[in-house]
Amino acid sequence: MGTPLAAAHTRDELVWTRPSPALRDYVTGCIGYRIAPTEPATHQGVPSAHLTLLLCLDGTVELLRMPDPARSPGSFSAMVGGLHNAPAVIAQGPPQTGLQLRLTWRGARALLDAPAGLLAGDVVDLGALLGNRIGPLLDRLATAPSWAERFALLDATLTRLAMRRRREPPPEVGYAWDRLAAAGGMLRIEELAREVGWSRRHLADRFRREIGLAPKAAARVIRFERACDMLRAARRPALAAVASECGYVDQAHLARDFRDLAGITATAWLAERPS
Repeated sequence: MGTPLAAAHTRDELVWTRPSPALRDYVTGCIGYRIAPTEPATHQGVPSAHLTLLLCLDGTVELLRMPDPARSPGSFSAMVGGLHNAPAVIAQGPPQTGLQLRLTWRGARALLDAPAGLLAGDVVDLGALLGNRIGPLLDRLATAPSWAERFALLDATLTRLAMRRRREPPPEVGYAWDRLAAAGGMLRIEELAREVGWSRRHLADRFRREIGLAPKAAARVIRFERACDMLRAARRPALAAVASECGYVDQAHLARDFRDLAGITATAWLAERPS
């Protein structure tokens, strides 16, 4: 779930940071947030090229519909959402305080000791992956007196997790992902398979097993995440400019991706974001 936070208003608090350099292959960003109560509503958790890890210090996250509708909904105080190519539906209304991390698929291996493929289309309680570490961590984060101290505590905890021995992913899968990401999703899968030295079918199978999406679906999500990030910028470009920059044929093609991947129009999605 790339964007589970609802639109901010004047009483909300959002604090951004980056993890230490040792963690940046695994976590690309972290937000500390405090969301004021609102009228009951729902929010779309749109697909992203990152997994979403949430730690609630006050309140819970209520998933009304998982990205894979065959999965059961639930309420979570600590959770990770795998890669997906359909939206989640999240309840909004009660106040909430927490931390949200953008986790890479490599971070799933390093920090959670599980391939991202096991989490695809699902949202999983972190206790099932990290056991009894989660309760004390949430308590320490909740009692820390500032966001800076919370970030430092979380950074130290994740660094310790990353130091554990683990099984490394196939290097061919890592190469394929890095090529797709560097190309902004604009790379033919046949060409990628030739570079890796695998058949397209074998690449798709190993890639999906490790990451949770086939290469073609991953390329689409990489491009869509870039478009969403551009639209979140303080100086928001026009939709047509975003479509052109991100390699869409035209604005209508970007609009189709919003309908398919976010479940709402780009205009409706933008209305949920802070101005």
